[in-house]
Amino acid sequence: MLSTFTANLETLPGAQGHPETMAWWATQPEAWAASRENLKPPEDAMPAYARWIAQLGGNPVFVAYPAGFDFTYVYWYLVRFTGKTPFSHSALDMKTLAMALLNAPYRESVKRNMPKRWFSKTAEHTHTALDDAIEQGELFCAMLAELRTR
Repeated sequence: MLSTFTANLETLPGAQGHPETMAWWATQPEAWAASRENLKPPEDAMPAYARWIAQLGGNPVFVAYPAGFDFTYVYWYLVRFTGKTPFSHSALDMKTLAMALLNAPYRESVKRNMPKRWFSKTAEHTHTALDDAIEQGELFCAMLAELRTR
């Protein structure tokens, strides 16, 4: 791990959580509480995030599980509050990579069907943003290492 960045965003004016999403959050009270601490206005947090990415160097690729959801969210916030995205249109979906590595149908390429060796032996799944990002990073690195041995 080279570095981490985290920021909890203030809710946009007039926005509210989808009822199904909020029902899920109700099952994760500690993670929800953590997501509501030290809130930052998106107009401050997103430029800080873009600066953090830039200082890492290279040509960044957004990696997520699922990329279809996470990339869309981050892309929109970056473009809205910084005018651009450092990722361009580069996003890698870990579920698609798992599909290729497992030689399995996409809908069967879920975490419960992935080999245990890909998962961290120490990380606790907390549903807090930074913990989840680190956990996903470890999963991706394990998948990438396996891909490189083939």
